[in-house]
Amino acid sequence: MASEGSRLRWIAHGVVTPPESAPFSERLLHLLDALSAICTEYACDEAAVEEVFVNMNPSSTLKLGHARAAVMLAPAKCGLPVAEYSPNLIKKAVVGAGHADKGQIAFMVKRLLPSAGDVKADAADALAVAITHAQLRKRALLTALRGAA
Repeated sequence: MASEGSRLRWIAHGVVTPPESAPFSERLLHLLDALSAICTEYACDEAAVEEVFVNMNPSSTLKLGHARAAVMLAPAKCGLPVAEYSPNLIKKAVVGAGHADKGQIAFMVKRLLPSAGDVKADAADALAVAITHAQLRKRALLTALRGAA
């Protein structure tokens, strides 16, 4: 996704899915390599990820943390800054409510990026992170400009 002023422009979306049968380390490497290739292919300027949440299963939380590290390292490896946003902030920025469900997020992503077509839930979540980053980055730049004046 690209943002120009207050306009958002869809470029591409998708989901990176490592082979489930592969060992965990290879699945992490698949994430790192695939996202590094995406950053290079689309000449990305910056990246954003959702902050991890802690769930009831410590093993699942730890695995999610490993996957998130691979996701953050890929753009960093390409020299890109990586921003992080909480799930509630993303929901509030896209839907207007911090406790929106996946259906509401997908609906708003389709409204904000109509050229994206039919967007599945995981891809909608990723686009919601990008939309949040575009909105908050713009606000941060305006605040910095006002402070410098």
